[in-house]
Amino acid sequence: MTMRKLALSDDILLQIEKPARYIGGEVNSVMKDKNAVDIRFCMCFPDVYEVGMSHLGIQILYDMFNRREDTWCERVYSPWMDLDPIMRAKNIPLFALESQDPVRDFDFLGITLQYEMCYTNILQVLDLSGIPLYAKDRGEDDPIVIGGGPCSYNPEPIAEFFDFFYIGEGETVYDQILDSYKENKKNGGTRADYLARVAEIEGMYVPAFYDVTYHEDGTIASFVPNHPSAKPVIRKQVEMQLSDTFYPEKPVVPYIKTVQDRVVLEIQRGCIRGCRFCQAGMLYRPIRARDLEFLKERAKQMIDNTGQDEITLSSLSSSDYKELPELVYYLIKEFEARKINISLPSLRIDAFALDVMSKVQDIRKSSLTFAPEAGSQRMRNVINKGLTEQNILQGSMDAFRSGWNKVKLYFMLGLPTETKEDIEAIAELSDRIVQVYYTLPKEQRSGRVSVVTSTSFFVPKPFTPFQWVGMNTEEEFLEKQKLVSRRLKQLVNGRSIRYNWHDADTTVMEGIFARGDRKLAGSIYDAYRAGCVYDAWSEYFHYDRWKEIFAKNGVDIAFYTTRERDRDEILPWDFIDAGITKQFLWREYRKGIQELVTPNCRKACAGCGANVFHGGVCYEEREGNPAMEEI
Repeated sequence: MTMRKLALSDDILLQIEKPARYIGGEVNSVMKDKNAVDIRFCMCFPDVYEVGMSHLGIQILYDMFNRREDTWCERVYSPWMDLDPIMRAKNIPLFALESQDPVRDFDFLGITLQYEMCYTNILQVLDLSGIPLYAKDRGEDDPIVIGGGPCSYNPEPIAEFFDFFYIGEGETVYDQILDSYKENKKNGGTRADYLARVAEIEGMYVPAFYDVTYHEDGTIASFVPNHPSAKPVIRKQVEMQLSDTFYPEKPVVPYIKTVQDRVVLEIQRGCIRGCRFCQAGMLYRPIRARDLEFLKERAKQMIDNTGQDEITLSSLSSSDYKELPELVYYLIKEFEARKINISLPSLRIDAFALDVMSKVQDIRKSSLTFAPEAGSQRMRNVINKGLTEQNILQGSMDAFRSGWNKVKLYFMLGLPTETKEDIEAIAELSDRIVQVYYTLPKEQRSGRVSVVTSTSFFVPKPFTPFQWVGMNTEEEFLEKQKLVSRRLKQLVNGRSIRYNWHDADTTVMEGIFARGDRKLAGSIYDAYRAGCVYDAWSEYFHYDRWKEIFAKNGVDIAFYTTRERDRDEILPWDFIDAGITKQFLWREYRKGIQELVTPNCRKACAGCGANVFHGGVCYEEREGNPAMEEI
């Protein structure tokens, strides 16, 4: 292997912070001979290296692509604000980490879309790579630009910047996409020929092959294919055999500290809970567990191959993994001597959880996390949280008895039907948790109790029962946050509670993009040209600039955010079949408004439609369970 020549000279690397973001060569990164492969694929996370390197999805696809002898997959992230102007001034094209070659020399640029606030960063990556921003302007020599990830379930605001979107989980048909590319090239096919082939693969959406028309009020009148290969409905891809699929044995280990500096073990995908605000819980249905032996083996391989000292068990609700006790006790025993820390996010606080946490965490330092999401029981019923105040107070009491004295609480403001009482209940519930602590005899307490209460603002998302609801305005959000603050100050234990809240202006932006349509592309383009980039970082977010651009483009913010949608309105994402039916979501929305609770998938089938994928929880307990027999 020849020595790589770095794309950035030493004098540039010395001028910028964290040059290790750009030099590649990390442990377990894959090097191949570029002349010996047929396909070069560049995988992009449109945010800074430390954030992107913490993302499991890219690690899975990176491993999967590089197992193919004919393909070399490399990585690229958004250059940070100190390097961006230097690259422009010196005409240095954006480059991939492994080979340090320009991104525009690749066959594919795959961009993962994890959150709405990265949309201008997508344009930054394309622009610095010298790739035309709009798909319609790209020629035969430009890479094929693919989008995937959670935001591709409503790709419309950014549809015009992508050649196609992969809707669903990456493990299923990527081989078909790559094989089809080779075939097309061999036959001397054009870019348009290739996109026509792609459109025939299940789960692929080529925006140029669809026409949208609008009513006078701005809502969608029609969304129809304009190309013979395009399907009227795109069905999401789901990997049903999670223990028999790709999972990295040798994840890439960064040289610098990243957001999640640990080995990630995904124990299951999906969720049985059915919280009505949660997009991931609906999109990743049905819940599918990975096999216990598969997980034990992968955990050991990844720790051996990375030298990391922490492993996190990733899942939307870890407690619902049936073999969690066996897995966790195995890991504790296996890694005890090596001082490996085991982190268990999204656990319900019960006797098992406390036992495990006292074994794997330093109680003095660590805090327990509860996500009641709403302060009052009424509100928790509206959102189908399935957590009672009794559960929360009992969990806190058990934790305090076991030696914890730090608790983090997460809530949302701006949920449908919310009243002043519901908002103040956030402060009151926080206060009651402090009171529980002080009911312990003095000798059983470990110092002062600390409760950190955080509120974020609710954003209605596609494919959730709340996709039709109007969102609060920025002013309403701020008023609600002040209510919580005021109520906390009135309470006896207010001093023991620290209160954090999310920015209201970024929430409004997220709301615009989450349910946006194609008419937003021009504003995203103009905002990028006006210097908006890294919008997810509050220090770089210019809301005033965005508001001016929306006004100039005739975009009515309220149309996307505060407007209540009708049941029969065509929503921008209606052409995607995510398994769950629109009828089910509407039924859940109505039940929410009526404060009715829907049991979780293991207790009873709610008929959401995810059984079309023939597996997971929909089939696991069918025998002898009358609720399951109806499927």
